[in-house]
Amino acid sequence: MARKFFVGGNFKMNGTKESIKAIIKNLNEAQLDPNVEVVIAPSHLYLPIAVDAVTASTVSVAAQNVYAKPNGAHTGEVSVSQLKDLGLKWTITGHSERRAGGESDEDVANKTKAAIDGGLSVIWCCGESLEEREAGNTVAVVEKQLAALAAKVTGDDWKKIVIAYEPIWAIGTGKVATTEQAQEVHAAIRKWLKANVSDAVADETRILYGGSVSAKNSKELAKQADIDGFLVGGASLKPEFVDIINSNQ
Repeated sequence: MARKFFVGGNFKMNGTKESIKAIIKNLNEAQLDPNVEVVIAPSHLYLPIAVDAVTASTVSVAAQNVYAKPNGAHTGEVSVSQLKDLGLKWTITGHSERRAGGESDEDVANKTKAAIDGGLSVIWCCGESLEEREAGNTVAVVEKQLAALAAKVTGDDWKKIVIAYEPIWAIGTGKVATTEQAQEVHAAIRKWLKANVSDAVADETRILYGGSVSAKNSKELAKQADIDGFLVGGASLKPEFVDIINSNQ
């Protein structure tokens, strides 16, 4: 089956009330490819503003993170039900910047399962460091991350997951995996899903590329057989985000 192209914008710890509104105004007024699903993830502080501001029918709002526990004494955390209460449908889990801060593969899997059980869809991130890439361990690292996820999610859970492959060495560095490098890992992820989950999950799951994606490289990356879209960082704060969204045309 055809996988719908997907572009996520992770604003990270950037933005103000005015800049977030300006980014969303640009998206609302742009001619966005109607065949592309777009999800933007501002800081938790600005989620209500973003939800209220989005009018483009193809654009949704995501959180950058969520906690696995439903409520309670967890200072500084945000629950699935609180995100749902704001009207959100998506969250990111397992971004490398959070994994680097101490989140384990199991932590990420637990958050992902909690989000799905609570009614959210998830952009689940994976990827390797430069050292792991240079040691030839890229696929092994990503497969280990996938195995932790597959230990927690089952069956229809996979329909709520979009996978984002983000080589850590390419995030915010200006370095980009070549189209061949990116396609190779995406194909390996799909092969792993086929062998360890099911043919249907392998065929239907969208796998995004993230790592210094820009308007300059997105069109070539979008042509690859197993690249179903992007998770965009810095460029999602700029007008060129529209060009990235439209790069599959």
